[in-house]
Amino acid sequence: MLRRALKFAGIALLGAAAFGQEGRIGKPAGEDKIKALDITVFPDGRGLPAGSGTAAKGKDIFKAKCAVCHNDQGQGREGQYPALVGGKGTLNTPKPIKTVGSYWPYATTVFDYIRRAMPYDQPGTLQADEIYSVVGFVLNANGIVGENDEMNATTLPKVKMPNRDGFVPDARPDVKAKR
Repeated sequence: MLRRALKFAGIALLGAAAFGQEGRIGKPAGEDKIKALDITVFPDGRGLPAGSGTAAKGKDIFKAKCAVCHNDQGQGREGQYPALVGGKGTLNTPKPIKTVGSYWPYATTVFDYIRRAMPYDQPGTLQADEIYSVVGFVLNANGIVGENDEMNATTLPKVKMPNRDGFVPDARPDVKAKR
């Protein structure tokens, strides 16, 4: 037993030494690779891409790519996929309903989330115009924007979400994030 443990330890040390000589596994990412992966969208709109869309255009895209999980009007599928609409006035109740329209503080965050994670089975496949249109559709379904209001890098950060003031900055002295 001791002999096996020593043999294993020796192999582990040799492996670690071999990797140590090479430095790291893989190769450093170049500027182009880093830029392609840096798709963060901030609340003020920094990082939003070119493109545009409206709720009217987003209706068909939503039906084709989102409704299978969220239903035709974004009401969700109970116990499976969350509702994207409704919930207004429920956040201060014993059973809050957290949706895009009732909870999310920034419309730009909706864009960022959809671009990164949706559709659930094919994340990252929607083009910017499609995302702006789907965001417009979801915001319109919540009564936040009009059906023909154009969503783009200029207009989206200006959308006032119902719960924008419902979040407070973290006042702990060790947190340096600014909002």
